[in-house]
Amino acid sequence: MKQDKFQGKKILIITLLLVIAAIILVGSIALGSVYVPIDDVLKAIFYREDTVNHQIIWNIRLPRVLIGALVGVCLSLAGVILQGIMRNPLASPNIIGVTSGAGLAAYIILILFPNYYYLVPIGAFIGAFVATIFIYLLAWKDGVQPMRLVLAGVAFSSLLGAGINSLMTFFPDRVAGAVSFMVGSLSGRTWPHFNMLWPYALLGCICIIFFSQKINILILGDEIATGLGLNVEKIRLLLIMIASLLAASAVSTVGLLGFVGLIVPHTARMIIGSDYKYLFPATAIIGAITVMACDTLARIAFDPVELPVGIVMSLLGAPFFLYLLRERKKCQ
Repeated sequence: MKQDKFQGKKILIITLLLVIAAIILVGSIALGSVYVPIDDVLKAIFYREDTVNHQIIWNIRLPRVLIGALVGVCLSLAGVILQGIMRNPLASPNIIGVTSGAGLAAYIILILFPNYYYLVPIGAFIGAFVATIFIYLLAWKDGVQPMRLVLAGVAFSSLLGAGINSLMTFFPDRVAGAVSFMVGSLSGRTWPHFNMLWPYALLGCICIIFFSQKINILILGDEIATGLGLNVEKIRLLLIMIASLLAASAVSTVGLLGFVGLIVPHTARMIIGSDYKYLFPATAIIGAITVMACDTLARIAFDPVELPVGIVMSLLGAPFFLYLLRERKKCQ
């Protein structure tokens, strides 16, 4: 009876998060350089009207907000997966270099092979996956030590960043929008970008549904997980592939957006606990809320000048990262 009540409370929390996400979505569409009343937003979404507000909402704001939500979902889930399989609260796609691997691969395709731009998501996935495996191997020595993992990730991320900067230096005429890509931006994102992103995001989200129980076992430690009959290395490899797919799909669309995968999983744990059965959906929803809210703030804070959403995320994420480092130092 007590267990059912506990589960019911978590389901209620997830439901409330969904309501908040819906409110943020509508509010984000309404706010901007031109304010659109809420009733016009709803009409534009559900009814076809040949009005200026409809054109603003349907062609500009709605795809941008939906892309922001999907990017938040992808990066947050990638972060919570990496933190679980590496048993390290500091692990996130940007901190340990996963997004840098995806970004370098995306840059190589966009700059050196621009005619094959449609291969960016696949190339970014390969880059993210290779980077994740390489960092994991660098950090492995009789197990993965959290600080060694972070240091290996930071070092490898710097190396990948050097590769990106080299491409920008040698091919300056081909680097359109490089600044927005480096910090992460949703500016100019429309329906073609959404159509490129959602299949990979959906595939990654479907895959993780089958791993909630396995990752709950995996975070207990390799010896315990093996004793319970779990093929640790196989499951870890599959989860790394899923995390890489999710991170790469986001990076290929909006660039190197940082700290989402670090902040959101910790926030979700504080709200709903560490059971991945509930942590996965809560993390996904909070991730969508976070990116949509930050992008809205980036658009209206200095209107008519628009900030890249990555700047707002960095302002939030950097102090949070320092807080985590301080808390871990206290525990040692």
